[in-house]
Amino acid sequence: MKDNAVEATAEVVSESVTDTLDRDQRLYKHAKNHILTSMGIGLVPLPLVDLVALIGVQLDMIRTIAKEYDVPFRKDIGKSVITTLLGGFVPVALGGTLASLIKCIPLIGQTTGAITMPVISGGATYAIYKVFVQHFESGGTFLDLDPAKVKSYFAEQFTKGKKVAADLKKEEPVSTAN
Repeated sequence: MKDNAVEATAEVVSESVTDTLDRDQRLYKHAKNHILTSMGIGLVPLPLVDLVALIGVQLDMIRTIAKEYDVPFRKDIGKSVITTLLGGFVPVALGGTLASLIKCIPLIGQTTGAITMPVISGGATYAIYKVFVQHFESGGTFLDLDPAKVKSYFAEQFTKGKKVAADLKKEEPVSTAN
């Protein structure tokens, strides 16, 4: 009887670990798609339009993350958290806005924006992904997420995210043609 209880407990723990690994893989796959989309939006030649589209992509990613953790999605709070994190983190907001606005300068501005904006957009999206996963993983909801408390974690993840985005940018597209 004792062996059956131990086996049943081991099976539940094993299923829980497998479910968590599956969720982590699904979340990273979704995040990677959103990071790549964010990087593509960084190439949009229209100043500030790219920033509006970027927030839309990030909100969609947050919705996906919330669904994985069975947390009711709150678009208003998600948007508020995104803008607070980006706005409160001056190098990200300033860099993103400048990279977007620099596109107004013919040729030089468009080239500079095309180089910088994708990595900044991808890095910010990665950081937001990590912030929300950490928050929901700890049992948090949209109502108890305090952007001020996650600013340093966001900054750390943004730095990592720029590297992730740069590495994704280097990846060769998979060809389906033979």
